[in-house]
Amino acid sequence: MLKNRFTPAKIKTLLRRVALPAIVLGVLYSCASIGRLEGGPIDETPPRFLTSTPLPGQLHVNKNKVSIEFDEYIKLEKPGEKIVISPPQVQQPEVKASSKKVIVELLDTLKANTTYTIDFGDAVQDNNEGNPLQGFTFTFSTGDRLDTMAVAGTVLNASNLEPVKGILVGLYANLEDSAFTTLPLERVGRTDSRGQFSIRGVAPGKYHIFALQDADQNFAFTQPAEVIAFHDSLIIPSQEQRIRQDTTWLDSLTVDTIVEREYTYYLPDDIMLRCFKEKHFAQRLAKSERPVPNQFSLYFTAPADSLPLIKGLNFDEREAFLVEQTTGRNDTLHYWIKDSLIYKIDTLQMSLSYLYTDSLKQLVPRTDTLKLVSKQRPKTEKELEREAKEREKKEKEREKKRAKGEKVEEEPTIKFLPVDVYAPGTIDVYDYLSLTFSEPIAAFDTAGIHLQHKVDTLWEEIPFDIQRDSLDLKLYNIYADWLPDNSYAFLVDSTAFHGIYGLFTDKIKKEFKAKKLEDYGAIFFDVSNALPTAYVELLDAQDKVVRTVPLTNGKADFYFLNPGKYGARLVNDRNGNGTWDTGRYADKLQPEEVYYYPQILELKANFELNQTWDVLELPLDKQKPNDMKKQKPEEDKKKKRNNSSSGNRNSGNSRY
Repeated sequence: MLKNRFTPAKIKTLLRRVALPAIVLGVLYSCASIGRLEGGPIDETPPRFLTSTPLPGQLHVNKNKVSIEFDEYIKLEKPGEKIVISPPQVQQPEVKASSKKVIVELLDTLKANTTYTIDFGDAVQDNNEGNPLQGFTFTFSTGDRLDTMAVAGTVLNASNLEPVKGILVGLYANLEDSAFTTLPLERVGRTDSRGQFSIRGVAPGKYHIFALQDADQNFAFTQPAEVIAFHDSLIIPSQEQRIRQDTTWLDSLTVDTIVEREYTYYLPDDIMLRCFKEKHFAQRLAKSERPVPNQFSLYFTAPADSLPLIKGLNFDEREAFLVEQTTGRNDTLHYWIKDSLIYKIDTLQMSLSYLYTDSLKQLVPRTDTLKLVSKQRPKTEKELEREAKEREKKEKEREKKRAKGEKVEEEPTIKFLPVDVYAPGTIDVYDYLSLTFSEPIAAFDTAGIHLQHKVDTLWEEIPFDIQRDSLDLKLYNIYADWLPDNSYAFLVDSTAFHGIYGLFTDKIKKEFKAKKLEDYGAIFFDVSNALPTAYVELLDAQDKVVRTVPLTNGKADFYFLNPGKYGARLVNDRNGNGTWDTGRYADKLQPEEVYYYPQILELKANFELNQTWDVLELPLDKQKPNDMKKQKPEEDKKKKRNNSSSGNRNSGNSRY
């Protein structure tokens, strides 16, 4: 019976039936074994150190190659940016990941009796999930002593207290001021995404500390454009013994034991560096151009105390221009040519005299000869003839339509001076109207400009001030006292404004209404520990300036604010010039201090917020609200990615 049941033909049929499902299951298994199944738990465990050659902390090392082994396959994330070796290496080391190992080959000759540290930051990650091994540092010594001191702190952008990621921070045992500009840093670290740094393998002693965005990779401040920071005081590393409590748990709610353990803590750990870029005033002519026949522009690399001197070589420069200084610093100048006989010249030739910074960084007189050709090519006779024929053709077509009794859209016979009017339908009670013209204004008639206030059903003329902007020749502002919840009309008669090239404005009429007082809120700051010359900037939630007021008797008041979220920033304006000023290392001048109110305030309509603000109450790195920071911590970004990934998996699995 058994032999009859398992004949060769039946066995072949059975094998064919089993083979296909087996192959499919095998393929699925092999794919799944590469990584976790979708929907499974996320691996959040970083790689774990196993062993190395040389061993951690080993003395008398004389080989340039370091091999470090971990418990799983690893990869390196941006090793050129994140891995920092002390002392700094002139030749870029070779760093690579191989299977479960990291191999570092130092190409510089090892220094005698020196502690070497390889700070990996968070560059070492597991190969599948990218979990970083945070703060991993490897140390060895070429001598008979291992230097174990460490210093730590934070680097912030001096102007806005943003954490600065990836900037070098280094020490000098050489206490000469010139060391920073002539010698490479001796011990270095690099900031993480929070702006935090640690420098390890430091010997006892006294040090200067600096931050450096090393553009030329020579570990010294040798480029004027490099971002730097320096500390006013000497850094003296120290250590102390501290006690911490290690807790073991029976389960998630029940403590098993608490053991006190002694450990070594290194100081200082709170160094605060405010980095900045120096302003350099090397004066030279950067660019000259003539975009249109009636205008040319000069661009200088730095502000100047006076305008350059222009002498026309093929025209008379006297009373020939209107000069527009868009920055107010004589570094960006636009010249409007008034005389048509001059701007019709194909190539304007002129000599330009100005102060120039020579190789010794001294301002000396210089004269250049400029030949300015308009980028806007004048029309040829053929082009003018073609346009005339086109106009004649269009006019004949309009005549035919008129003869048939059809409606004809007439071309304007008068060309008016273009003007952009700022007069919103609902205006803030502190706001003003603006007129922006396409060219400077030669004259205007105040009798042709009207501002009216609606009283009951009647319009009454009210007084106003009209002023040309101090920088933009084409901009005029109209000021008046708006009554809340009242209606107004702004009217301009035709020909009221006359441009320098002969065009007049058309009629203008704009009606608008001032907001109600109940639509606004107010924020009042009572400030302490700031300079009397300080000013306060009210910020939106994106860290942009909404309004600025000077600090007056310790108070900064902001009225007529629209409902919304606001932050605040205070600048210790030491020189009282109304703007934040950077530092200068040669003069040991730190940048002006900036402080943030540590909360984002939510203001509602018809509400007032009164806030006390001690600018020194919190350390600088704890002041700026996290929601306002552009530089987010990498671990926060990873959590968001993981949460998003988890949500996607849950969403996908819910279908089955």
